[in-house]
Amino acid sequence: MKAIVTVIGQDKVGIIAKVSSYLAEKNVNILDINQTIMKDIFTMIMMVDTEKCNVEFKDFVAGIEELGNQLGVQILATSEAIYKSMHRI
Repeated sequence: MKAIVTVIGQDKVGIIAKVSSYLAEKNVNILDINQTIMKDIFTMIMMVDTEKCNVEFKDFVAGIEELGNQLGVQILATSEAIYKSMHRI
């Protein structure tokens, strides 16, 4: 299953490293990534492949949200299918 991961918050050293390390620990592959900084606000969106994830998707989501809390940023993970349904016109 593919998922969309978004990260938004105050820019600081290590956000990309810690998020990508978490994904690697869970055996989640980054398929595409886009990040930018807008006036000290860090934004990143990734498409990831969770097919080989070594935990259940709900646990992956909870873990990445907790990582966001630790980093002081908001991290959300949504399945691609739900994301597409939410943004369909």
